[in-house]
Amino acid sequence: MTIELSKEARKEAIASIERYFRENMEEPIGNLAAGALLAFFVEEVGPLIYNRAVAEAQERLQARVSELDIEVHEEEFQYWRKYAR
Repeated sequence: MTIELSKEARKEAIASIERYFRENMEEPIGNLAAGALLAFFVEEVGPLIYNRAVAEAQERLQARVSELDIEVHEEEFQYWRKYAR
């Protein structure tokens, strides 16, 4: 699955990379270089982050599903017990 950023998200990410370089590195980075760096990280590291997020979501869903029978459990064969009172 290819990870794609919206135009607005890409624009904000590039601006953030440029700012990071301005404030933390000895040399600033240009818009094109920041875009290339972003593309590299999205392609190279993005799947790792995406897969981890999917795994965490699966873990949380499985935990909730395993609790489902406790939360919505209904006792069976209660008709006669109800009228035996």
